[in-house]
Amino acid sequence: MREKQDMTELLQYVITGVTVGSIYGLIALGFVLVYNSSHVINFAQGDLQMIGGMMAVAVLTAGLPLPIAVVLGTLGGAGVGFLLYKAAIQPAGNAGPLPLVVITLGAALVIRGAAESVWGRGYYSLPAFSGDEAIHVMGVTVMPQSLWVLGLTAAVVIVLTRFFDATKTGKAILATSIDPDAATLMGIDTRRMKLLCFGLGGFLASVAGVAIAPIAFTYSTVGLMLGLKGFVAAVLGGLGNFKGAVLGGLILGITETMMSGYGASDYKDAVAFLLILVILVFMPRGLFGASGAERV
Repeated sequence: MREKQDMTELLQYVITGVTVGSIYGLIALGFVLVYNSSHVINFAQGDLQMIGGMMAVAVLTAGLPLPIAVVLGTLGGAGVGFLLYKAAIQPAGNAGPLPLVVITLGAALVIRGAAESVWGRGYYSLPAFSGDEAIHVMGVTVMPQSLWVLGLTAAVVIVLTRFFDATKTGKAILATSIDPDAATLMGIDTRRMKLLCFGLGGFLASVAGVAIAPIAFTYSTVGLMLGLKGFVAAVLGGLGNFKGAVLGGLILGITETMMSGYGASDYKDAVAFLLILVILVFMPRGLFGASGAERV
């Protein structure tokens, strides 16, 4: 009897960890997209996640239906991603990695400040997409919103894989990430590809922000910690690798939940920083990083 309870508890922690890890994975995918196309670490990625959640709440509060709020929230993050590239990254031209990182850090502060000016410092949430009635399977409780998070993450990975394998635009982005000069000689508009990646990165972050808003509160500074954890997930998987980003997010989410459940919940957030220290010391290219990957 005791063993069955322990197993049920373990499964509950794993499911919770996978749900949280999927959110980290979505944010990490945005980091990877932007890094692959421009070699920029976009530290505003977490704040784009916040924009998605806050904008969806604002649209819903204005009286529009939840599906429209969800769509506009995700598009809002994509729009801010486009704006970030056009207003801050593109004018910087060929500035090195460090100035570009500083620019994204400054952009994060601007986005956070703008959000506080518009929505204040309150805590907000969205209603669950398909009700709050829990699903019980083998003693494990699963909330319907968790299934939405898992389904959206799976759908994003499938669509992105198809996009890069089977479309001209996807292959143009890959060419831009491998050799921008050669891509330009082949007639590819590399600036347009980078712009697209910043927008896609914002879209992915916003999907995470909208999906998690019914489970956890969204507020103007929520993107700070989520962005850092998304970055840890991207580094853990090998910065530049899509599958690695998702796997890194799942590992981080499950490890955090196990720490919270079996260890000290107060130190849950320290897991991300401990993991990144271990990875940087023993596996600086992450789990799936290419041997020739550039280190920033």
